[in-house]
Amino acid sequence: MFGLRRPRSENVKYYEVLGVPKTCSQEELKKAYRKAAIVNHPDKGGDPEKFKEVAQAYEVLSDPEKRNVYDKYGENALKEGMGTGGPAVNPFDIFDSFFGGGAGHPFEDFFGVSSRSSRRKRRGEDVVHPLKVSLEDVYNGTCKKLSLSRNILCPRCKGKGSKTSASGRCVGCQGQGMRVTIRHLGPGMIQQMQHICPDCKGSGESLIERDKCSQCRGSKVVQDKKILEVHVEKGMKHGQKIVFTGEADQAPNTETGDIIFVLQLKEHFKFKRKGDDLFIDHTLRLVEALCGFRFALTHLDGRQLLIKTNPGEVIKPGQTKCINHEGMPLYQRPFIKGNLYVHFQVDFPESGTLTIEQCRALRSALPSKAAPKLSKADLDECEETILRDVDMAEESRRRQQQRRTEAYHEDEDEDDMGGQRVQCSQQ
Repeated sequence: MFGLRRPRSENVKYYEVLGVPKTCSQEELKKAYRKAAIVNHPDKGGDPEKFKEVAQAYEVLSDPEKRNVYDKYGENALKEGMGTGGPAVNPFDIFDSFFGGGAGHPFEDFFGVSSRSSRRKRRGEDVVHPLKVSLEDVYNGTCKKLSLSRNILCPRCKGKGSKTSASGRCVGCQGQGMRVTIRHLGPGMIQQMQHICPDCKGSGESLIERDKCSQCRGSKVVQDKKILEVHVEKGMKHGQKIVFTGEADQAPNTETGDIIFVLQLKEHFKFKRKGDDLFIDHTLRLVEALCGFRFALTHLDGRQLLIKTNPGEVIKPGQTKCINHEGMPLYQRPFIKGNLYVHFQVDFPESGTLTIEQCRALRSALPSKAAPKLSKADLDECEETILRDVDMAEESRRRQQQRRTEAYHEDEDEDDMGGQRVQCSQQ
């Protein structure tokens, strides 16, 4: 696949650079690297090229798969793509992982790395899901279990796509991951378009068909289902986010994004929420508004609240009463609650349902201001009127139609007068 197999005696360069035998353990490799890196570090007066070789040797031998390829096929096999799958390592990255690193090194440009930001992994996209919750859910708190499908790195090949981690540069895009196509629009006119390479799907790598992982078939990721327990805390509000860090789709050489649930509060048939307060509407009969009432209100947690007025207290139409500390619990402070407001409407009896005797009894029982008395002479001067029931919405529509009709007739009258004036001038 990569030419003739090289003798094992030639595959010892990296071991000699670190000064360890081919049978060394990972712990022996680490100790050897620490010693050689300190001696050859450029900041300590060491040779930059030697420092680079030490890092390259450790980077290969510390990876079991790369070490296996190197032992079998040598350094050229690694250069041709076997066991790599990424850009050349920065020697200062390895050094910093052992000893810690600062903001930069003066020798980074020597190794072709101008900025540490260029080595950062790109971040995957966040996945956002709406989560519908009831007012009871955010009042009492709840836990919802949701099953989600996502991509994860293939567990068999660890996201490398091949059995031996061997990969080469994609021929179609020359390792860029993108292709540029040119479209001729006319004489001297072209259009240049850039799109993801269909051969490597943007990875820039090409895998040998027989070497592809049997589980992911070279795609490097597989589908996985996960159950997430979403805890909706007391007092959470509409639009609030619940974040699961690093639980979105995985991809090679990519920092996994987050799964974000956005709460969507459903409308309640009885309670309305405004901030940390709750509001309800309650309709009273006239006798209840005048003589007192009592009723049980089922709260969002199932408790029964007895709501009543004091003896002799009169409730006016549109009046609002408040019950302290029976509103919504505050987020992350659930023992503190807002208020519950009750807005009252009064249902008056239908016309004609009261007898004359009942009216007299009400007049005598209800306090009233003395009405001005009208003399016989005053009554003779008055004109009698008739009250009628009216629907104000229908009344408004009738008036608008009437105004449109009147405006139409006015336009017709003006046209008729203008036509007569024209005829007179022609005579």
